[in-house]
Amino acid sequence: MRRLSGVLLACAILLLPAMTQNVLAAQAAPQKFTLDGDLALWSVSIRPDKTADYEAVLNKVKEALTKSEAAEAKQQLAGWKVIKASKPMPDGNIVYTHVITPVAGADYNILQVLYATFKDPAEQKTLYDQYRGAFVGNLGISSGTVAVDLSK
Repeated sequence: MRRLSGVLLACAILLLPAMTQNVLAAQAAPQKFTLDGDLALWSVSIRPDKTADYEAVLNKVKEALTKSEAAEAKQQLAGWKVIKASKPMPDGNIVYTHVITPVAGADYNILQVLYATFKDPAEQKTLYDQYRGAFVGNLGISSGTVAVDLSK
């Protein structure tokens, strides 16, 4: 019985690090943010004193997608607009709404789009800090098919 306990303990000691590494790797993998349907609206809240920073990050997203060799990047560019609310919310923050014609399977995670093109860790940290400093939170995401097209 002692021998069996010893063998089980030795196996556990050997396998635990391998299992832990797999779990950590899965946790560290960035989550892909995809959208579906004909149209998507994604609204975010941005600090009023950081709107220039947020818009600078969005311009870097445009640059990243322009430079990208990914097949869907040009489609993302063609179908992604961002509007800025003309008035602040009651808490003073500013709403930016992304109006997107989704590309199937494309990643709309802003940081991942940036990191795919801008590989320098120092630049990535600068972009992250700029984005994180401006971002208050997601307000909502809605995507689906067009029910009625009033232009036709």
